[in-house]
Amino acid sequence: MALESVHPVTLPPASPEGRRRHTLPASEFRCLTPNDAVCVFEIEREAFVSVSGACPLALDEIRHFLTLCPELSLGWFEQGRLVAFVIGSLWDQDRLTQESLTLHRPAGSTAHVHVLAVHRTFRQQGKGPVLLWRYLQYLRGLATVRRALLMCEDALVPFYEKCGFRVLGACTVTVGALAFTELQCSLRAHAYQRRNSGC
Repeated sequence: MALESVHPVTLPPASPEGRRRHTLPASEFRCLTPNDAVCVFEIEREAFVSVSGACPLALDEIRHFLTLCPELSLGWFEQGRLVAFVIGSLWDQDRLTQESLTLHRPAGSTAHVHVLAVHRTFRQQGKGPVLLWRYLQYLRGLATVRRALLMCEDALVPFYEKCGFRVLGACTVTVGALAFTELQCSLRAHAYQRRNSGC
């Protein structure tokens, strides 16, 4: 996503009460829609291609999941601009398989977290942990979802453990030469860590 150029800001006229009217919230969390797919893909591509050489989800897969199960996604918008997102789907087996990368199983009780990414301009600001915390709290409100599963490279395991996930072991899924660790987070256990706990 190209960075916006900086222009002088002209404030709107004051309202009759003497306060400015804001047309966009400073910060908003909402489920994503297929209309958000291109912005999502641009953030994902920049975040992953430079590190692993590939994106977890192709643009058509993003559209696929945001059409089938938009309620399992969460975007963080600032001034109307997408700055971070999570995309998930439902899964119906104990562990992830190659099929889980592209399927949504509506009868499943496991949220498979496919990807979490933050726009490069907003990294190193703690947005990833806050978004994941909000996402897990949101999932807890979905009656049929019992746990969250994800796979990640070894370097990211401490981050997810700090956020309440526990290691299940090596994941059977591989992508090219990449191998992954599989982690899960129970959504029906004790209350989730406080947001200021570091995740």
